[in-house]
Amino acid sequence: MYTLARRALFALDPETAHNLTLGNIDWAAGLGLTKLVSRAVADDPVHVMGLRFPNTVGLAAGMDKEAAHISSLGALGFGHIEAGTVTPKAQPGNPKPRIFRLIPAQGVINRMGFNNEGVDRFIENVASGEKYRARGGIVGLNIGKNAATPIENALDDYLICLRKVYAHSDYVAINVSSPNTKNLRALQGDKELNELLAGLAAERNQLQEIHGRRVPIAVKIAPDLADDEIRRAADALVAHGLDCIIATNTTISREAVKGLPNAEEMGGLSGKPLTVRSTEVVHLLSQHLQGRLPIIGVGGIMTADDAVSKMQAGASLIQLYTGFIYSGPELVADCVEAVARWRVANLKKGA
Repeated sequence: MYTLARRALFALDPETAHNLTLGNIDWAAGLGLTKLVSRAVADDPVHVMGLRFPNTVGLAAGMDKEAAHISSLGALGFGHIEAGTVTPKAQPGNPKPRIFRLIPAQGVINRMGFNNEGVDRFIENVASGEKYRARGGIVGLNIGKNAATPIENALDDYLICLRKVYAHSDYVAINVSSPNTKNLRALQGDKELNELLAGLAAERNQLQEIHGRRVPIAVKIAPDLADDEIRRAADALVAHGLDCIIATNTTISREAVKGLPNAEEMGGLSGKPLTVRSTEVVHLLSQHLQGRLPIIGVGGIMTADDAVSKMQAGASLIQLYTGFIYSGPELVADCVEAVARWRVANLKKGA
């Protein structure tokens, strides 16, 4: 069924198709029809960051930027939904067109630029996830900085967002790795990252006192960092008491798509061209961290085998996005079932 739907969607401008897809998922969920487009997903619970996830497969940030479709998307079987990235103030993002398909490579380039209606509206929308949470689904809220905020003042934006989303999050994700906001990736530098994490950790301590609960914080990193930079970033997260690392965001490399139409468009490349590098980063982090932090593996999960490969590399959870666009809702169940089989086999080996 999705093959036919994809043909129609891929005939449209990608951003139009994205918005139409979300509307159709809302419609199907509202009528209880999601079972027509996806298989039921059995629980395969896992505990990460002190939270119980009903299964290991989540939806990456970027699909539901406004946190307005959480329960509808959750009805497709995701164990967690990461909404955002949200910024303190509303902003339009980059000029259109800003999403480009690379169909032969099963890739997408986007330069959306954190388009959103601002954190206050975002929090109002988070209520759309009540039904999903009642079923045990986990909601992560992904925060960033406004494009107009100077990079030296970035911490101020992150603190505004952290204060606003804290009471509404199961976990908070910090986006310092999108290539589509000028200079944002500079926040992954040693000095800049340590200053940012120190500020976030101190604010989280205060918020924990106010709200009576400790909300985990994860940080999403780029795949284009050198290996030593990745190790140092991981060490900084540990040193500041953060809870998880998300590997990885999109890539600015075009090595895997040279010569293809749209390959030279500016923005972050996702999908199959990112599979190998993102899995390498997960493995590198796993070897370096030795269990000190859990890893969410994201980037180029196009098949159930890709999902298992991320887990084998050391991920505790995985997230889909571009694979969901190319393969449809069935990919969620495929990945959940494949990872569950792999986990059972691993337990038997260790018995």
